[in-house]
Amino acid sequence: MLRYAAIDIGSNAVRLLIADITRTEKGFEFKKNTLVRVPLRLGDDAFLDHAISERKMDDLIKTMIAFKNLMDVYHVSKYLACATSAMREAENGKDVIKKIKKFANIDLEIIEGQREANIIYANHIEQNLDINKSYLYIDVGGGSTELSVFVNKAPIASKSFDIGTIRILDNQDKEETWEEMRVWVKEHTRNLKNLAGIGTGGNINKLFKMSEEKEGMPLTFQKLKSMYNDLNSHSLKERIQVFGLNPDRADVIIPAAEIFITLMKWTGVKQVYVPRVGMADGIINLLIEENLNQ
Repeated sequence: MLRYAAIDIGSNAVRLLIADITRTEKGFEFKKNTLVRVPLRLGDDAFLDHAISERKMDDLIKTMIAFKNLMDVYHVSKYLACATSAMREAENGKDVIKKIKKFANIDLEIIEGQREANIIYANHIEQNLDINKSYLYIDVGGGSTELSVFVNKAPIASKSFDIGTIRILDNQDKEETWEEMRVWVKEHTRNLKNLAGIGTGGNINKLFKMSEEKEGMPLTFQKLKSMYNDLNSHSLKERIQVFGLNPDRADVIIPAAEIFITLMKWTGVKQVYVPRVGMADGIINLLIEENLNQ
């Protein structure tokens, strides 16, 4: 049994996905074996102080040591560890990489926004898209939002913007970045008929689950808007109690919904499909492409 692992060091949480790789008639596929998520909130340090604090660095190193031990126990043969927006902004990012190599023996790569978008593409959700529709793919993270436009199942444009849930909570999102995103998205979708949305990231997954929509059915703009209004009318404490949200989800879910609603308004997208994939899945698919599908 082949096992691959993906480590995704995000601005909100750090994830380890261990996947079992199997050969099928169509090529190689994977099944999720183990998923561990640790809400470290590196973005709070990175976006406010432009550095990862000693305390957070210590927590991150301990997490990486634990992940390395788990990968060893599961006999993982290949892994890829990627850090996104928070580490891109931390001036001591290179120092963090060195320490993780020294103490956890994990090679970590800080990736640029475009590579992040490409890794998310590796999920090949376009294979299941309707050829008659065009799609705006929205991936919302803690530090950035990756947008891609698909026409005839092929990506025609993609861009990463420094707008994310932790960044918004910390008031570190800039008006000019919102404007840049608005101009970009209008320019790349204005002539597209039948435009639908695709949403990925922990928050839209949670919103979809809360909507009680059937798997494979889209989340409508109206439904998303009414859920947002409902969530926003409760305090943080109430969102944890009433909706059963984890504390590290209860705050970020609001700005995440705002990003989706804003983009849907700008583009006239009435519904968003929510495939249950993300960065970690993309990393596993990338490892399969690079190592097995040759």
